[in-house]
Amino acid sequence: MIPLIKPFIPDRNSMLPELEKILYSGYIAEGEAVYEFESKLSKLIGNPYCLALNSGTAALHISLTLIGVTAGDEVISTALTAEPTNTTIALTGAKVVFADVDINTGLISPESIEENITSKTKAIMVVHYAGMVCDMNKINVLSEKYGIPVIEDAAHAFMSKYKGQYVGNNSRYTCFSFQAIKHLTTIDGGLLCLRNEEEYLRAKKMRWFGLDKKVPRLQADITEAGFKYHMNNVNATVGLVQLENLEDNVLKYIDNGKYYDQHLTNIPSVTLIPYYADTDPSYWLYTLKVKNREGFIKMLEENGIAASPLHLRNDRHSVFNARKGNTSNLDIFYEEFVHIPCGWWISKEDRERIVEVIKQGW
Repeated sequence: MIPLIKPFIPDRNSMLPELEKILYSGYIAEGEAVYEFESKLSKLIGNPYCLALNSGTAALHISLTLIGVTAGDEVISTALTAEPTNTTIALTGAKVVFADVDINTGLISPESIEENITSKTKAIMVVHYAGMVCDMNKINVLSEKYGIPVIEDAAHAFMSKYKGQYVGNNSRYTCFSFQAIKHLTTIDGGLLCLRNEEEYLRAKKMRWFGLDKKVPRLQADITEAGFKYHMNNVNATVGLVQLENLEDNVLKYIDNGKYYDQHLTNIPSVTLIPYYADTDPSYWLYTLKVKNREGFIKMLEENGIAASPLHLRNDRHSVFNARKGNTSNLDIFYEEFVHIPCGWWISKEDRERIVEVIKQGW
């Protein structure tokens, strides 16, 4: 079976010697390996304010904390995402308000965001689902108009682009995940990209109880309670080796995705997803809409190809029942969208066969 998702781990001859060095170095907590990983990611993304963390969820939580989101507030979000996007909001005590999606893309609708803004709205959470970038041109306008900060959940969107730059340079907060199955995995990990030095320095303390790592422990003074959200040297070392393999990893997702864009056109019962102006997806998952999705999935499985919608829409979880908006577009989109294998493990022969199987119908 060709899997839908699969972790990329570099060759043992490049990975294991580096892990052995760090494991027996005498320092495996947050240290120089973490700072080197951050530095390289900053150069790649083009943002000097990048903070390595132990998960993408930690990045979301720190972002919400920096904004000051708390009980009584509202955060506008989307139901089409992995659960941590919204469970993290719920942890603050704030109400999750689900905006509808663009029926063509499944991404959060700027028009629906605006309809759901109230005096209680403290933040807007957008999700670059499956590596497709939201309509940030319109969302940026809303953020400026209403003075509401945007958090970009880019867990699926490492090396996606907005206006020619890698995602991580636009909004006040951008959160990445390096969890097991993501484009780049550190086994578990995350990254928070910020827009200014003041919040970067505050977040840096926040990831380690509120302590400043540059101040000797016995001289430090915690002025704001923080979390235990730091990345350690072991995870960072995995990340450093992964960064040497980007061409064998992320760029293959993109190449395969563009192949599908070109070769899955004009097929009965298949609708491709359009991409917004000024955006370039990184295709963590290849998403399309199909009629008779169950028949489509069954047909692919019979041909040894995995396919799935993968995520349960979050508004079906009882924890989020407090506030439901109009999500009529999502109701339609959710019944038709599906993902097919697109990642680094998909060879040219694989993708050609996947296209031919889909063209045969179901």
